[in-house]
Amino acid sequence: MELKIIESSKEEMKVEFDNLTLPELLRVYLNKDSSVKLAVWKRNHPNEKPALLVKTKGKTAKKAVDDAVKAIVKDLDRVEADFKKLK
Repeated sequence: MELKIIESSKEEMKVEFDNLTLPELLRVYLNKDSSVKLAVWKRNHPNEKPALLVKTKGKTAKKAVDDAVKAIVKDLDRVEADFKKLK
């Protein structure tokens, strides 16, 4: 999966992705973080790549995205462990 950082500052980041799966998942997890003021993705046309915009206060945007990714990985590891128990 390719991603491209379009804009990046201390409290704002805009990242372009190949598909909608990861931006939507990140948006959900980012919006659970109280230091994230805005986490939305946008795609102007179905032929264009979606872009995720993250705005924070009190935490850097990069740290907020890193924390969201770690939470996603933790939840996926838990789901994998639960699935293995079913065998």
